[in-house]
Amino acid sequence: MTHSFPWLTVLIVLPLAGALALCFVKDAAARMVALGVTVADLLISLPLWWLFDATSSQMQFMEQAVWIATPPIHYKLGLDGISLPLIIMTTVLMPLCVLISWRSIETKIRSFMAMLLIMEGAMIGVFAALDFVLFYVFWEAMLIPMYLLIGVWGGPNRVYAAVKFFLYTLAGSVLLLVAILVLYFQGGHTFDVLLLSSGTYTTSLQVLLFLALFAAFAVKVPMFPFHTWLPDAHVEAPTAGSVILASVLLKMGTYGFLRFSLPMLPDASKLFAPLMITLSIIAIIYGAYMALAQADLKKLIAYSSVSHMGFVTLGLFTFNIQGIEGAVMQMVNHGITTGGLFLCVGVIYERTHSRQIADNIGLTKPMPRYAIFLVIFALSSLGLPGTNSFVGEFLVLAGTFLSNKLAAALASLGIILAAAYILWMIQRVAFGVPSPTYLPKLRDVTNREMVTLIPLVVLVFWIGVFPNPLLTRMHPSVNHVLTRAFPPPPAPVMTLDEPDVLVVPAAEESPLPEEADQP
Repeated sequence: MTHSFPWLTVLIVLPLAGALALCFVKDAAARMVALGVTVADLLISLPLWWLFDATSSQMQFMEQAVWIATPPIHYKLGLDGISLPLIIMTTVLMPLCVLISWRSIETKIRSFMAMLLIMEGAMIGVFAALDFVLFYVFWEAMLIPMYLLIGVWGGPNRVYAAVKFFLYTLAGSVLLLVAILVLYFQGGHTFDVLLLSSGTYTTSLQVLLFLALFAAFAVKVPMFPFHTWLPDAHVEAPTAGSVILASVLLKMGTYGFLRFSLPMLPDASKLFAPLMITLSIIAIIYGAYMALAQADLKKLIAYSSVSHMGFVTLGLFTFNIQGIEGAVMQMVNHGITTGGLFLCVGVIYERTHSRQIADNIGLTKPMPRYAIFLVIFALSSLGLPGTNSFVGEFLVLAGTFLSNKLAAALASLGIILAAAYILWMIQRVAFGVPSPTYLPKLRDVTNREMVTLIPLVVLVFWIGVFPNPLLTRMHPSVNHVLTRAFPPPPAPVMTLDEPDVLVVPAAEESPLPEEADQP
């Protein structure tokens, strides 16, 4: 489906133009410019939700133009039911990132806001790109802004965390580029994602390509054991950087598996499915276990992200509609819930200048509204029924049970551990006995912080109670990926030389007894 208005181009170009405009304004106006641009991008993205044809599995809002003639590289954009919720989630979160940074960022304000806007344009481009080279350009365009967000505006160990993030991501990106070039030469000299997805490749080539793509996507998720850069990056990043990192950047890896690995490399995906399921279960349990041991709020949430993203990769490799839809749902849910938790950590850090749980005990009395927000996001994180995460985790576990009952049982341990570390955190931070030295002096959330947190609370309950609008939009696209990658076996055709005829032998007549003739 095509539209005359270039919706996706506007969504990508507007933040980039806003970043350029920040070069000509003063720091005092930079916040307002960034907020205006991100809000405008959000308002432009919302009509896509209603204009989207939920009955179609085809790409919609497509735009195409020749970028480079030789080799044939096109500026080709489009979205389906998988990328639509991820794009809207991105546009919803970006104004919140600007608002939460309103007071916490005091140096190089223009540069900071410009990095946020560049990140927004690149992230939307990744979800909308239908040319592999264009996808790679947007994929790499995210690397430098996030590196600078951590390295310039981060904590005391920001340089170490930024370099570690950069090296891990760059290593995976190099192999991604190699896989793109191999696909170009083996797939008919095209970079078109849709054409490459419909091609067929030998099993040995699929294995090598899957390993190359795995290196890029697994680092971004991050899957165990490639997760070690994530806690450092989260702890040192500013609040907005942590929100973007957890809510959007981690989804790039799982989106890559679903958009490229499964449809393009189905044989290799089946071959590596036991490994992927094993690594996912390890991530679920290991991440939850590590979260139990954390005294730093940001590290606790960072390790919980490792655990929750394990559910996403687990659902993707169940190869059934329930598991994959649950994985896509959980990609959105994790962005909302974990983004809300990082926003809550940023709010309290501005007041106490500490992320240690021991320094932030008993906040219900001095900050009752803040405690309400924290408890809502925390209970959503552990999958309380009625919240968004419950829907995603339920679908993932249902799909896993249909595929592998043992894997479903082991993954359920992650939910139990999640309840342990989340309830332990709530019991101390919200309902513990506060220190009389400074906690009673803390002011509750401001109106600006309320505006930042309320939209995510609305989404937590809206998706938790009414998930069907989201599921109906993604169902045709997910079913299309499954059908294209794993077509059902043809029904057996019975051929008979002569039709079978059922012969019933006639019953032998037996004389009735004389008594039967009598009345």
